Amino acid sequence: MLTQAREVLRLESEAVARLAQRIDENFSNAVDRVLACSGRVVVTGIGKSGAIARKLASTFASTGTPAIFLHAAEGLHGDLGMVAPGDVLIAISYSGRTGDLAALLPVVKDMGVAIIAITGKADSYLATEADIALDISVEREACPLNLAPTSSMAAALAMGDALAVCAMTARRFTHDDFARFHPGGTLGQASKLRVSDLMRTGDRLALVAHNADMREVAHEITRAQGRAALVVGEDNRLAGYVSDGDVRRLLLREDGCDLPRVLVSEVMTRTPLSFHPQMMAVEALRALQERGISAAPVVDEHNRAVGILDVQELLRAGLV
Repeated sequence: MLTQAREVLRLESEAVARLAQRIDENFSNAVDRVLACSGRVVVTGIGKSGAIARKLASTFASTGTPAIFLHAAEGLHGDLGMVAPGDVLIAISYSGRTGDLAALLPVVKDMGVAIIAITGKADSYLATEADIALDISVEREACPLNLAPTSSMAAALAMGDALAVCAMTARRFTHDDFARFHPGGTLGQASKLRVSDLMRTGDRLALVAHNADMREVAHEITRAQGRAALVVGEDNRLAGYVSDGDVRRLLLREDGCDLPRVLVSEVMTRTPLSFHPQMMAVEALRALQERGISAAPVVDEHNRAVGILDVQELLRAGLV
């Protein structure tokens, strides 16, 4: 079972990776069509492709592109009324010859609606009738019988996500926009948070003077129940940063260490990564992850120490 599972993951990941080689003018033109759409993006499919289409419609809608899902079979029985001139239709079918989907195309084309096909067959009816066709062909399905739509559906989902994300980027979709579209969810609430909402302040903030010794630093970090201390000079301006890891490394030195005899100025990081209180918390998290560190100082526009942002606070807020 483990071997089979690894093979499924290998085949699907390879199918998605190969799509990167097919990103060309067709893809750029598809993004342009989505951006120029004066109505809504209508995403349609049936069966497994329908499940992917429903998810993509939701992704478009939540990232700044008005979108709806149209079940291809229901479209033949009245639901085509939700499609109107000015819309863009994204049709998903790996074979490109699904009967219900094929029957929709002439009606949609008569409306003057642009059609973007996501298909694995470049010579199929869907591909030739569409204004733009995006190739998601795969070498084989992850199904051992090479029958169940697996690798092909992973490829369809990834290609659709690439379209949605590129449109989102072109629209300059922001954290505030995301929060507005997700008012009730954890993601939406988290995306609103700024560093000032999560940083450690007051009694939870460890501060030491620039002439303090490392024993004072250890006491202050312990008192604040934190993992680092800010070293401040005149007017509370940040002079450096020292972590509990710095303290431990001193204690573990082979030549021994007498903490009271070591000044914090000899150990501290003088130019640490730091954040402004109004910075978005998700951006600060990304910076911490890129540096591989768990906490950083927060300073105002005058470089005055106002807090520490700890990854544990980000974890509690649901950002990690």
